[in-house]
Amino acid sequence: MKQVCGKGGLMMKKEKRKIKESFSDKMFYLVNGLFLLICLIIVAFPIINVISQSFSSPGAVIAGKVFLWPVDFSVDAYKQIFQSKMLMSGYKNSIMYTFVGTLINIVMTVAIAYPLSRKDFVGRGPITALFVFTMIFSSPLIPTYLNIRNLNLLDTFWVMVIPGAISVYNMIIARTFFQNTIPTELFEASELDGATDIQVLTKVVLPLSKPILAVLVLYYAIGHWNAYFDGLIYLSTESKFPLQVVLRNILASIEMLEQMVSTVGVQDAQRIATVEVMKYAIIVFGSIPVLILYPFVQKYFVKGVMIGSLKG
Repeated sequence: MKQVCGKGGLMMKKEKRKIKESFSDKMFYLVNGLFLLICLIIVAFPIINVISQSFSSPGAVIAGKVFLWPVDFSVDAYKQIFQSKMLMSGYKNSIMYTFVGTLINIVMTVAIAYPLSRKDFVGRGPITALFVFTMIFSSPLIPTYLNIRNLNLLDTFWVMVIPGAISVYNMIIARTFFQNTIPTELFEASELDGATDIQVLTKVVLPLSKPILAVLVLYYAIGHWNAYFDGLIYLSTESKFPLQVVLRNILASIEMLEQMVSTVGVQDAQRIATVEVMKYAIIVFGSIPVLILYPFVQKYFVKGVMIGSLKG
């Protein structure tokens, strides 16, 4: 009887502990859900507001009537954007810089990360240390500018894609992924089958590395798309400006118009209101490629980052 009662008491204690754990889990999920909901509202409100402003009439925007839904729906601002040769030229340039630059980044990153991930690669420790050294001690702006000038890259297409051909941070992530995810036995089996190092990389490693490749594409593509400072410093021809530099010039002219608002007439005030709506439309217009790219790599994003950060 004592043994039965003892066992029954243990069962009751375990059930109570499970109930307590279940309640604590529910409270955690509830608090976590509320916190994430608040974060979502904080992040989503400015985005929705900007989109609503871009599709509203100039008068409604200036009067401050737009909140979460367009007022007096209008697409005139987007029509003016597509009629702007400077904006469309910047859009085309940014697409080219992003595509070519990301392609170069992926090739260079994989070409460096894969050998450094192989334990049989002689000298991988000192070579990795040299790359890490560049993360700690980077070149200042003036020596970098002089170096680019001496290489005859100023005001050329390649000045936007070659100087940042590789990110050491992304290379370390890719190296860790290759080192901890691809089994060593797979390399040995491939070599026994007569595969060369290039064949092992292209036919074995890369097909198994889609998650990390998707993460690298997203990182590099967003970096190129948002590139602003390089274009401002190294480019002087307007037809080669990326979209971000074009937007900067347009927004600078908008600020000048806004400073004149107290001294202008009715027609100029209407023009300023129209330009104000264009400012929001330009923000939405410039964010479209990133918004399109992200859903395609989202399923790989968390997986690639987490696997690349684990140590087996």
